[in-house]
Amino acid sequence: MCFLLGVSRSGYYDWRKREDSSRTSEDALLKIEIQKVYDKVEGRYGSPRVWKAVQNQGFCVSRKRIARLMQEMGLIARVTRVTYRAPGMRRFLASGENLRSDGAVPEAKNKVWVADVTYLKVKKQWHYLSAVMDLHSRRIVGWSLDTKRTTEVTKRTLATAIKKRKPEKGLMLHTDRGVEYRGAEYQKDLKRHGIFHSLSRPGKCTDNAHMESFFHTLKAELIRCTNFQSGEELKYALGRYINDFYNRTRLHSGIGYCSPIEYERIVA
Repeated sequence: MCFLLGVSRSGYYDWRKREDSSRTSEDALLKIEIQKVYDKVEGRYGSPRVWKAVQNQGFCVSRKRIARLMQEMGLIARVTRVTYRAPGMRRFLASGENLRSDGAVPEAKNKVWVADVTYLKVKKQWHYLSAVMDLHSRRIVGWSLDTKRTTEVTKRTLATAIKKRKPEKGLMLHTDRGVEYRGAEYQKDLKRHGIFHSLSRPGKCTDNAHMESFFHTLKAELIRCTNFQSGEELKYALGRYINDFYNRTRLHSGIGYCSPIEYERIVA
């Protein structure tokens, strides 16, 4: 074999006895740390967030190196395609305007909240997740799950957020033009708490891009490829994901790879 490869026998045996290079040894240690991070977040991180998490543990390493090692280890983020088309969606052209047309993110908490509702299915039954996010830190400050999409669900979510955050009057809440947000009872609650209501332009889901992004992340990292047996099981999983993982732990690229709670503490 040495003759066919043009290698001397002494050179071959020297190579066999040679110790691993320092870089190979470092790669082995990094793979252990990468696996710890990947397992801790249940496979939800791709190489950018794994890289940031490894850096937070004191390792000085490039993003490309982490990506290469993850590829060698066969580690892929738990992300699936979750976009879908909704033909024939009704456009609500009632009064109301977009008060944040510039799309700016506030520099302090409890200045602008965004809210939306999404559909989740459990054993052929739809469940509706209503959520409110503080746009400053991307923190989910209130959420509710129900089998009916009504104003009562969104009112309950708003009440939870207000009770938890106690915002001053002048807060802006941005939503789409769904009937659950346009109802008289919901509008009455907004006025009672001194909250201004901003609405996405008809047919412009990008006006509420941060909530759309959150729902996309939630479905990719938790919902897809998971078979929930009951609404209670889904609710428990949502609580664990939103309250314990997303708000407290998940590294968010839009706020300097901090978790929402950590970001609020840093900028306070």
